[in-house]
Amino acid sequence: MTISPDAGQTRQALREATMESHRRVDSIYASFALDSVIDYRAFLTAHAKALGGLEAAARPDALRLPLLAQDLSALDLPLPDPLPLEAHPGDGFHWGLRYALEGSRLGGAMLSRQVAPGLPKAYLSAAHGKGEWIAFQQALDSAAREGGEGWLDDAVQGAQAAFALFAQAGQAADRAVCHG
Repeated sequence: MTISPDAGQTRQALREATMESHRRVDSIYASFALDSVIDYRAFLTAHAKALGGLEAAARPDALRLPLLAQDLSALDLPLPDPLPLEAHPGDGFHWGLRYALEGSRLGGAMLSRQVAPGLPKAYLSAAHGKGEWIAFQQALDSAAREGGEGWLDDAVQGAQAAFALFAQAGQAADRAVCHG
């Protein structure tokens, strides 16, 4: 893959390369009714299983796991153990993980509107502050320019790994809700 110097190009390249995985994750989590306490608890638990390993590996600027733990606690649920994420030393891989995590923040802000009144939603409401999404894209583009050959391929692998972890957690939670 090649990288263009235009701002947001790396995000666009990652978006195109991971579109099918992103759709799969969206489809899995769309089965959760966020206005149902049972489904919402399963949704948050699934996210916690994925987020725990992802944030530890990606080291994003804004951690959301503490907010998720707060929401789970308000629902009388413990923070589950994270799903394992295979270690990968590459800088591009870590940026790919961050791309998926930052994108999930955007989606979370939209999903927070579906949460029933009275249910905790600190995690889903943790949207980007003014200028943070643009700043992330600029940092992503800068890292891509400095990363050299193979960086973008590693970033795609990182993003795919993040989507796979969210999918694994969501499928397990969906089965538990349906077959509980």
